[in-house]
Amino acid sequence: MVEPAPLPRTVVLIGLMGAGKSCVGRRLAARFGVPFVDADAEIEAAAGCTIAEFFARYGEPAFREGERRVVARLLGGPPCVLATGGGAFMDPDTRRLIAENGISVWLRAELEVLVKRTAGRDHRPLLKTGDPRTILKNLMEKRYPIYGGADIIVDSLDQTPEMTVEAVRRALVDYLSNAGRAAGC
Repeated sequence: MVEPAPLPRTVVLIGLMGAGKSCVGRRLAARFGVPFVDADAEIEAAAGCTIAEFFARYGEPAFREGERRVVARLLGGPPCVLATGGGAFMDPDTRRLIAENGISVWLRAELEVLVKRTAGRDHRPLLKTGDPRTILKNLMEKRYPIYGGADIIVDSLDQTPEMTVEAVRRALVDYLSNAGRAAGC
């Protein structure tokens, strides 16, 4: 079912790896009848290499600058559902761009859910640098206070993706309805 009211701005999904940004994002985009875009895939296409290769060659500051440019370009286009990398919202300039041009949705997940969802997957280089549980716990401590500034917070529980999609959809409808009332619409 496609939502009758179109999205006025891009919905930007933020959260740690394993929170469900891509899985939920694809389904949410289909529900609203807009494209789904993965920021990491867009960055790789623009750079002509993987994110890991870019980090190794140029370092994190250059990566964050490129990421910011890609996010700005996507936010300047037609509304979509945009899944960002876990560190994107940590950059103050990227966070400002999202606040000004998008609707941020934090998919908040507990440690056990993140550990379960990322276990046995080898496409997350950061988790190869030590104990995944400890790495995720440290990321939660550092990032969750910043992620808390999102426009909308939805708990990504150990449930079907469709249940999380529905929770995000309801939260978005409420948020947009409240924004309309605040603007006098």
